[in-house]
Amino acid sequence: MQGNHPIGDSRRAKAVRRAAAPLAVTVAAALMLAACGGAKKQSGDAQGDGGTLVVDTSFSLKTADPGRTFEPTGILVTRPVYDTLLTFAGGDVTKPVPLLAASYEAAPDAKTFTFPLRPEAKFSDGTPVTAKDVVFSFNRVKNLKGNPAFLLDGVTASAKDEHTVVLTTEAADPALPFRIATPALGVVNSKTVAAHGGTDAPGADQGDKAEQFLNSDSQGSGPYRITKYDVSSEVILTRNDNYWGAKPKYAKVVVRNVPANTQQLNVLSGESQISLDMSPDQAVKVKGQAQVLQQPTPTTAFLFSNDNPATSPTTSNKDFQEAVRYGLDYKSLLDVAGAGSAQAAGIVPSFFTGALDPAKAVQRDVPRAKAALARAGLNNPSVDLYYASDVTINGINFGDLGARVQANLKEVGITINLKPAPTQTALDSYRNGSEAMGLWWWQADYPDASDYLAFTPGELVALRAGWKADANAEVSGLAQRAKVATSDAERVQLYKQLQEAMNKTGPFMPLLQPAQVIAANNTVKNLHYNPIWYIDVDKLG
Repeated sequence: MQGNHPIGDSRRAKAVRRAAAPLAVTVAAALMLAACGGAKKQSGDAQGDGGTLVVDTSFSLKTADPGRTFEPTGILVTRPVYDTLLTFAGGDVTKPVPLLAASYEAAPDAKTFTFPLRPEAKFSDGTPVTAKDVVFSFNRVKNLKGNPAFLLDGVTASAKDEHTVVLTTEAADPALPFRIATPALGVVNSKTVAAHGGTDAPGADQGDKAEQFLNSDSQGSGPYRITKYDVSSEVILTRNDNYWGAKPKYAKVVVRNVPANTQQLNVLSGESQISLDMSPDQAVKVKGQAQVLQQPTPTTAFLFSNDNPATSPTTSNKDFQEAVRYGLDYKSLLDVAGAGSAQAAGIVPSFFTGALDPAKAVQRDVPRAKAALARAGLNNPSVDLYYASDVTINGINFGDLGARVQANLKEVGITINLKPAPTQTALDSYRNGSEAMGLWWWQADYPDASDYLAFTPGELVALRAGWKADANAEVSGLAQRAKVATSDAERVQLYKQLQEAMNKTGPFMPLLQPAQVIAANNTVKNLHYNPIWYIDVDKLG
C-alpha cells in the first residue's frame, strides 16, 4: 500500500530534514582547523588500507532486518550487508545488473524471469547461497506485510534447482528487475534465520521472531556485516572476510546519527569522512575544502489543483489549471531549492528510464496564463494552498516554496492563501482529498517510471487530487499500455507520451527535483551518488 509512512508520500519512508542553519562561528572554527593542518585523521583512512570510514547522516532508521526496512538510513546500511539478485552500477539506475545472479533472462511476455545464481556466492558464515535462500527471503518479505512487501505484489518465487531462481508474475511486469534491486529484497541465510525464529510462511507478520536477532547478527552475503546497531546513535559495519566478491577497502564503516550543521564541521575537521545531509547553502561553505556532489534527487516536488468540482469549482476548472501551469515561474522556484536542483520536466525523475527530455518541460508563459484565466470566467479567484509547515526536504522549506508560488500566481491574477499546518494535519487533509490546492513531494520507491503511475486517473495520488478514473481517457489508456509494455523502447516512448499528455491537462504541476548534497573528505576515492541508497560504501577507496 502506498503512502503509509506518517510523514511521506510514497511507500518508501522519508528522511525529513529539519531546518538546521549552520553557525558562523562553527564554520569559521572548522575552516581554521583545516587551514592549520589540525584535522583529525581516522586510522588508515587516507589510503583506504583497512582503516575506518565514518559517514554522518540524520537517521531515518527502524530495523536492520532487510525484510522490514524501507527507511533511507536502513537502505544505506543494509545494501552492503545483504546482496540482492540484481543491483545498479554506480549512479546509473537505468539498467539493473547482476549481483547474486550471474545473469537473468526475461520471457518475451515479461511474466517469467530466470536467475542462475553465482556458484561462488557465500553468506558471512561461509555457507553457499542457494535458490532456497532466495525463495525463503522473498516469501518472508511478502508475508511480513511490511513496507517493502508491495515490491513483490503478484510475484511467485520458486527454485528451479539448487542454483536457479524463477520469478513468475500474474501479469506482464517489465519493472520487476528494477524492484528486486532494492536492498529490502536482500537475500538472508534461510537456515540460520529460521533457527532464530524467522519464517516465510503465511502469518509471518505475526509469527516471525527473527528481527531482534537480525538487529544484532546480520545474515547476508554482502561485503560487510553489521556488528553494532543502535537506531539512535550509530551502526557499525565490519568487513566480511568470507565475501565472495572484491573485498572492500575499509575494514570498518561507522554510520553516525549527526545533525546537518555538525556534519559540516566534522567533514572539514576530519572527524568524519562523509556527510549526507548538508543543504546547498552549507555546501557553498565547504567547497574547496572537501569534495562536494550536488545532484538532483529522485524526489519530485509538485503542486496540484484539485480536479473534483465538489471540492473546489475553481481549481477543477481546466482553464484555471492551465493558468496555474503557465503562471508558475519554474526558474524562480529553483532559486528556493538551491544549487544542484533541477526543474522536473515531468513527474518521473530526470535520470529514470522514461523521463522526459528537459526541453519538454513547461515554461512560464504569463500571457497564456492570463488568457486561460479569462476563459475560465473567474473574477479574481482566491484559493487556499495547503502544505506541511514543519519539515524541510533536502534543504527546502515548503513555506518558502509556497510563498514563491503565491508570488508567481499573483502576477497572473490568482490570489493564493497560504495554509501551513503541522505535518500530520496537512497529511490528513491531503490524503482525504479535501485540499483545493496542495504542495507536496513524492520520493521514488524504486527507480522505474512505473512507480509514478500512482499519479494517473483513479490511482492513489490522483484520487487525492480529485482526478477520478474516468477523468481522462487518453492518459488512462497510455498508463495501461505503459504498465505492461515489454519492449524497452516501447516503455520509454509510452512513459514520455504519458507525461506529455499529463503536462497538457490534468491537475498536477511537477515543479522540481531538490538537490542531494554529499560532502566528503578529500581522502575518499571513487565517490558516486546513487539515487536509492546514497553511496556504495564498499566501492570507496
